[in-house]
Amino acid sequence: MNRILPVILATAFILASATAKAERGRDGHVGILYWQAPSILNPYLSGGTKDLEAASLILEPLARHDENGTLVPWLAEGVPTVTNGGVSDDLTTITWTLRDDLVWSDGSPVTSADVVFTANYCLDPAGGCSGLTQFNDVVDVEAVDERIVRITFGVAKPYPYGPFVGANSPILQKAQFAECTGARAPECTDANFNPIGTGPFRVVEFRSNDVISLEANPHYRDPSKPAFATVTLKGGGDAASAGRAVLETGEFDYAWNLQLAPDVLEGMQDAGLGVVVSGFGTLVERLIVNLTDPSPGLGDERSTRTHPHPVLSDQAIRKALSMAIDRETLVEIGYGPAGRTTCNIVPAPAPYTSTANDDCLVQDIDGANRLLDEAGWLPGADGIRQKDGARLSIVYQTSTNAVRQDFQALIKHWWSRIGVETELRNIDASVFFGGDPGNPDTYLKFLADIQMYANGFDGTDPEPYLASWRCGNEPRPDTQWQGQNIPRYCNATYDALVDEMARTGEPDERARLGRMMNDMLMQDHVLIPLVHRGRVSAHSASLGGVLLNTWDSELWNVADWYRIR
Repeated sequence: MNRILPVILATAFILASATAKAERGRDGHVGILYWQAPSILNPYLSGGTKDLEAASLILEPLARHDENGTLVPWLAEGVPTVTNGGVSDDLTTITWTLRDDLVWSDGSPVTSADVVFTANYCLDPAGGCSGLTQFNDVVDVEAVDERIVRITFGVAKPYPYGPFVGANSPILQKAQFAECTGARAPECTDANFNPIGTGPFRVVEFRSNDVISLEANPHYRDPSKPAFATVTLKGGGDAASAGRAVLETGEFDYAWNLQLAPDVLEGMQDAGLGVVVSGFGTLVERLIVNLTDPSPGLGDERSTRTHPHPVLSDQAIRKALSMAIDRETLVEIGYGPAGRTTCNIVPAPAPYTSTANDDCLVQDIDGANRLLDEAGWLPGADGIRQKDGARLSIVYQTSTNAVRQDFQALIKHWWSRIGVETELRNIDASVFFGGDPGNPDTYLKFLADIQMYANGFDGTDPEPYLASWRCGNEPRPDTQWQGQNIPRYCNATYDALVDEMARTGEPDERARLGRMMNDMLMQDHVLIPLVHRGRVSAHSASLGGVLLNTWDSELWNVADWYRIR
């Protein structure tokens, strides 16, 4: 017995240790830096990545794409398909079943009524929902019972995984947002800043454009997760300071979007305190051309389709602006191995990648000058081109960031060589990417001629993304300046292709339609791609469980993060 007792005691100690290790909050605190500070925690009222990703700590979808781009269930028991009966044979309905262990962070049950409410919240035309393209062709969302939701489409939908899939389409709690629908949506500050969610954390305090303090959700469905009891998500500063705080000083555990020159990043990593992680998805740094007039004298009609742009409505100018750019130089100085030249707004997956626009890979200053001459835009006495009293002078804005300011300076120089006068403007990233309808400096209001930022799409199917540029999806006063059609593009032929893709299931044909839409946008030069960017972030050497996801929120699996001892 004496020999057995130590074994029993040792076994008990191991079991006790394992139990202790499995306790929620066992690893204390984790610090996250998003130098573009979140402005709101309701992703339906902001298209900014910083806001979507911060909200993903709290709010969750029915399904999402994992780090490999595979669609996986999240709040749902499984992913519905035709084979398992979750998608109807005629492809007009998809039926989701909620997990049976879901409660909100306030302890109340999650039901199908919350899912139905969220759909109606976004589909309300007065609400200005930024995620509206996820609900393309939806005609009804109904609760079959407390856990089952059926979505009905007005057409056969071969790819029905738009609504409630990914970080930009999570479930909202009906009880919290019931009085926040339609035009009232942006007025509900408490709900928009402190949403009740199902995710691993819940908000303790949110200071817009500054910092979010969070604590472990006591009602999270896995009692051993999250490993961290508290989270600080700090915003502001710049990419360089964020990189230093993780890689050189160890003040924070995770730094997002390290948009830094490659030699700078390599020098930081040499300190040995952290690891740089990167991966290519669909992120493209691009110029967006304003097809509408942002002149201050137009008042509330600035940058609306009521008034076409007096200069940039000319396609020859838009094409010349693209021809003048040396994309290889931009990749070299801005991203190194974390960047690739591209002439497409859909750079991946491979079946959707077009080769029809590859002439943009070679800078052509002489060709751009000839094109403008032929279009009647001739240099004035000061070298700036003019036509019919209009002067080729543009305001070019972007967020404040060293790499973007380098890009601005180079592009301004190249454009000067074709007779374009350029005024540069940069705006604090937290403001620029915010969704405040009262702020004149957001990318959504677009009170400039050209703006630059990066964007991409969740998952591996670009249908909702390509639908962004449908007529009527542009930000405007009656949508609270929400919408994804930032250039204010409108083309009936393009819209017909969007509709056709929504009805098409055969993979090769979907890819062909996707390439056609990409090519229309590229050859109309309403979007001017610059660099296919890899996502680049960093985490401390002591932070485990991080799986960089280029197909969803980078914080998608934060419940699995832990401290390496």
